[in-house]
Amino acid sequence: QVQLVESGGGLVQAGGSLRLSCAASGPTYVMGWFRQAPGKEREFVAAIEWSGINSYYADSVKGRCTISNGNSENTVYLQMNSLKPEDTAVYYCAAGRRYRRDYAVLSDYDFWGQGTQVTVSS
Repeated sequence: QVQLVESGGGLVQAGGSLRLSCAASGPTYVMGWFRQAPGKEREFVAAIEWSGINSYYADSVKGRCTISNGNSENTVYLQMNSLKPEDTAVYYCAAGRRYRRDYAVLSDYDFWGQGTQVTVSS
């Protein structure tokens, strides 16, 4: 079992930036971020394989967000810039143990964090 701990959420004005962090208790093949706004389904944001070579983004955040590995393969960051009110959601870190085509669906992941709130004010 891998435990995931997120940090870095908060309140920011539109146009601002936040960096989310996620630390895993053990090695994984891929780590990703999803988000869930009130009344909506959880949706894919970004993912990165353990090598750091391949990363994947939802169209809604492409060009505004960057996912990266920390010095340890068990840590992942999500740098979010030019934030919009529609980015407001609970952001969840996820980890998977095997290769998938693009890691964009919930079932691609085996472990989930508790979530961190991101609120973007207009």
